[in-house]
Amino acid sequence: MVNITHKSNTLRIAVATATITVSKPETIAAIEQRKVPKGDVFEFARAAGLLGVKKTSDVIPDCHPLPVEFTAITYHIENLSIIISVEVHTIYKTGVEVEAMHGASVTALTMYDMLKPIDKGVEISAIKLLKKSGGKTDFKVNDYQHIKAGVVVCSDSISAGNGEDRSGKSIISKLEQYGIETLAYDIIEDDFDLIQQKTKQLAAKVQLLIFTGGTGLSPRDVTVDAVSPLIEKTIDGIMETARRYGQDRMPFAMLSRGVAGLIGQTLVLTLPGSAKGAAESIDAIFPQVLHLFKVMEGGRH
Repeated sequence: MVNITHKSNTLRIAVATATITVSKPETIAAIEQRKVPKGDVFEFARAAGLLGVKKTSDVIPDCHPLPVEFTAITYHIENLSIIISVEVHTIYKTGVEVEAMHGASVTALTMYDMLKPIDKGVEISAIKLLKKSGGKTDFKVNDYQHIKAGVVVCSDSISAGNGEDRSGKSIISKLEQYGIETLAYDIIEDDFDLIQQKTKQLAAKVQLLIFTGGTGLSPRDVTVDAVSPLIEKTIDGIMETARRYGQDRMPFAMLSRGVAGLIGQTLVLTLPGSAKGAAESIDAIFPQVLHLFKVMEGGRH
C-alpha cells in the first residue's frame, strides 16, 4: 500500500452515486410498495451498502483500513431509474472516495439481485464520484503563488563548510510544491545578533520567513531566543501542531522550542535543524497554515 504516514488526520467526505434502471413501471411500483418477493429492496440494499463501505479495504488491495465515522445511503427515483447516493465521512489521513463508490456499487448490485426475478431488463450504470473534500487537494497551488519566502539555515558547522545543507533545501523543495518561490536562501552561524539582523532584514522583504536549526537545548541553539523578541503576534497553535505531529514519529519532538508568529505581515517559523525534522514540520502545518494570509487580507475562516 502507498505510504501515508506523512499525512495528517483531517475530516474527509466523499459522495458517490450509482444508477440502476429497470425496464418497466411495474418494477418501480413493486419497489415502492414493498412487494418485491425477496423483500424490501431499499432497506436490504442499504444494509448491504453499509457493509460494502466498511469492507472496502478487504476487497480493494491498495485501500487502507480506516475508521468510517458516518455513512448515509439515499435513493431518488427518476422515471425508470433509481439514483443511489452514498455519503461517507472519516477523520483520517486518506480519503473515502473508494469507500463511497464501493458502497454505491454494492447497493446497486444488491438491488439488481433482488429485482432480477421480476425484471430481466435491470441495468446498472454511471457509478461515479460526485464530490470529495478534505486533505491537501482542497488547497490550490495558484492561491499561494504571490507569497515569497526566505529560508535561513542556522548552523555553525554548515556555515563553516563542514557539512552540506539538507534541511534548507528540503524546505525550499516543499515550498515549491505550493507554488511559493524562495527569494532568499542563507546559511549563517548560530549567533544571536546575526540571527536577529537576518530576521529584520528578510521580514521586510518576504511574506514567509523560515529558520531551520537552533530550536533545541544545546548551548549554541539560540535561534528561538533571537527570533522570539522580534515577533509581534505569536501564533502558538502552529508549532503546537508541528510538535504533536512530530511526537507521533519521534519521541524527542517534544523538546523542540520552535516558535511561530508575525512580524508585520510576515509569517516567521522556526523549525528543527535536522532534514527529517524540518520536512516533517512542513508536512504537519502546510498548506493549511497559509490560510492566515487570506485572513490577514480580510478573508473569513
